[in-house]
Amino acid sequence: MTRAFEELFAIPDAFRGIPMAGRTDAWILSDAAVAHGIPAGSSGLGQFPQIYAQHLERELGHPGPRKGLMPGVRELLDRLARCDGAYLALLTGNYEAGAKLKLEYFDLWRYFRCGAFGDDAPDRNGLLPKAVARAAACGGPAVATSEAIVIGDTPLDIACAAAGGARSIGVATGSHSVSQLRDAGADVVFGDLADTDAVLAALGL
Repeated sequence: MTRAFEELFAIPDAFRGIPMAGRTDAWILSDAAVAHGIPAGSSGLGQFPQIYAQHLERELGHPGPRKGLMPGVRELLDRLARCDGAYLALLTGNYEAGAKLKLEYFDLWRYFRCGAFGDDAPDRNGLLPKAVARAAACGGPAVATSEAIVIGDTPLDIACAAAGGARSIGVATGSHSVSQLRDAGADVVFGDLADTDAVLAALGL
């Protein structure tokens, strides 16, 4: 994102001091634009998602200390994909193109038939109704947002679930601790997803 912003606006390190965890890409970009006096109607802001995706695709090919799957992720997705009582949908603040690039790199995109993305709503709390509606449109169950369960690693993920009356499971593999996620109101919190059976039990499966 930093490289894309610099390419478009010649401003280096534009996201310094701007919080990112759990926020939508559109929200993050908007804050950077305000911080650097970029008008909301700037054509560069409209180009940003595409330029960002180009930089992201190149970056994914480079090694990095934080690049990898968290414990238990693939095992849990494998189990859920085979479970008649569950329907997987992606809810993320990432732009859809960025989410696809990241998940395809780890062969995870195939688990999610649909979802809601950072392109869809600047406010993270607006994404849960969209994700539920799209799941139904993709052949999944027609359910209320209160019947969904959101799994996330930030307090904003927990707040997104609460806004829709959904349950939430916090996972402390990001920048927030077990206690912080519990204090944010998560119904259940795990240090990671390594214990597949325990997570399935928390999901009621």
